[in-house]
Formats: sequence, C-alpha cells, structure tokens
Amino acid sequence: MTTPAETTLDMRGLRLHLPGAARPVLAGIDLTVAERETVALVGESGSGKSLTSRSVLRLLPPGATTEGVIAVQGEDVLAMNAKRLRHLRTHTAAMIFQDPRAAINPLRRVGDFLTESLRLNADLSDDTAAERAARMLDAVGLGERVLGQYPGQLSGGMLQRVMIASALMGDPALILADEPTTALDVTTQAEVVGLLDDLRERFGTGLLFVTHDLGLAAAISDRVYVMYAGRIAETGPAQAMFERPRHPYTAALLRSTPRLATPQGRLAAIKGQPPSLREELTGCPFAARCAFTTPVCTEELPPHVPVRSEPTRLVACHHSDELADQLAESALHD
Repeated sequence: MTTPAETTLDMRGLRLHLPGAARPVLAGIDLTVAERETVALVGESGSGKSLTSRSVLRLLPPGATTEGVIAVQGEDVLAMNAKRLRHLRTHTAAMIFQDPRAAINPLRRVGDFLTESLRLNADLSDDTAAERAARMLDAVGLGERVLGQYPGQLSGGMLQRVMIASALMGDPALILADEPTTALDVTTQAEVVGLLDDLRERFGTGLLFVTHDLGLAAAISDRVYVMYAGRIAETGPAQAMFERPRHPYTAALLRSTPRLATPQGRLAAIKGQPPSLREELTGCPFAARCAFTTPVCTEELPPHVPVRSEPTRLVACHHSDELADQLAESALHD
C-alpha cells in the first residue's frame, strides 16, 4: 500500500450522480496511484471505468454531481476554482483518450496541437514550446519532422504516440490512459503499452490505465482495481489477483479471457447483463449474475474487507474466504 507522501492520486468515497439515474453511477470509489506506479482499472463496458478517470480532471457529463474527495498531489480537485483546474489539466495531470483521431483536429498541424496549451497557459514563447514538443516526440519515438505534418498523414499508432507526447508536454505527475490501445492492432498495442511503461519510469509519472483487456492489465500494472456497476469489487497486486481471484466477478472475467492453452470452442461468458442505471440496487451488485449467490447477497451490500493473510488486497464479497479455492480453480478452467 502507498503512503500519503508517495501518493499522486488519492480518491476516497467518490460518488457520482447523473440526472434521471436511480442510483449513483459511481458508488463510493476508493482508489490510489503512487509515483511511478501503474494501476489498472478493469471491468465490462458501462461499469464506470472511464467516468472514474475523467472525474480526476472534472470532465463530467452535464448535470453530474459529485461527493467525496479526489486529491491529486494533495490538492482536492472537486474544490478547485477555474484557474487551479486549468493548471491541473495542463500541468499536473493529463488524459490519453481512446481514439486519437477524435482527439486531434485534422485541419491543424501536429506541432500546433502539441504547443497550443503551453503557449496559452504557461506563457511560453513559440520557440520554447516547439523545442519541448520536439523533445517529447523524440521521447515517444517520433522525429521532429512530425511537427509539420497533419494527422491524416500519420498512422493510428503514430497518432497515439502523438497523444502520449501531448500528455507529457506539461510534465504531469499523473497520466490517465482511457483504453489507449483499443483502436490499434495487436503489434501496435504492445508497442504503446511498452512505451507507456518506459515513460512512466523515466519521468516518474503515476499511471492510471483503464482497460477491459485483462491481458493488458496483467502485462502493464502493479496493482489492479476490478470494477462492476460503479463499485470496486476487488483490488490488489496484479499477479496475486490474476493467479488467485477472490471475487466471483474477477474469476468470471478471467474465465472468459482467451488463452492459447484452453480447448477450442466458445469462450465462457458471464450470464445476464450488468444492472441498469434505471433500477436501484440492494445487496451485492453482482448477485443476479453470480453462481454462488445466497440470500445475504441479495439483501446486504458486502463491505470491502482485507483478504485473509493478504492485507494489501481488498474484496467486497460475503463469501470470499469460503469460495477461495473454487474461484481460483474456476478462473483457470471453462
């Protein structure tokens, strides 16, 4: 576990409400990222992963209301005025979005895209901003010539590298990567993941990596948070969680992950659908889809408790201890 002195991002009790929703979209999220640490946030589509990461920069839907604390380097984001929030977004924390082509204006040169924020918000000269842009492009494996090119002249992998360079322009303490490899082929995915890992270590940056790909999460992360229906189901060191899951949802996600060693045929699937935001929830959010549900699961919300003999792991399941061996076995077999 990280100490306060090491913590870059400290999210405590974050609740997010949207107009018309019968329950919070995020229901009490506790999450930390330390300096030079990579933390993965995994789960199905609609679980609240992207909203969690966007909340750090207060990039929220219209009408959204929040409760709790989001502290970046000790400063509460939810209490920031407009000036401090602008500084946060241009210097302290940066977002890498899923689709680089949707994030870059196709009519502007890459150099203009990279330098605009620093020229407007850091009062740097054009030459100084361009020099930093060239250094950041070099850091991500692209040449200075890219500064004069348009987005349409670059491949998807090159554009994602430009987005990473853009995130580094303000020398951030925290990078939020929102499924940054989804639109890329497998080879380019591996290159981008390796690049992010190298830059994290080189620049001392904390990285929150949002993904639905458990293989990627295992490859890049130090710790993992598994998210379901706006709540954290389980968290802990990546290797321990993937080798021995303690929540039925984590085990189900692992069981549905393709493996070369498993028999051919249809992949295992999680029965049912995630709960709708139009319905309130009682008890465990995963109870309706869980093979181990008992009456207490539908009646009482399970608290987050430490896993026995593994204090760095937390799990929200009424039957985690008694199911430990079954979950570990089921995660490895269909």
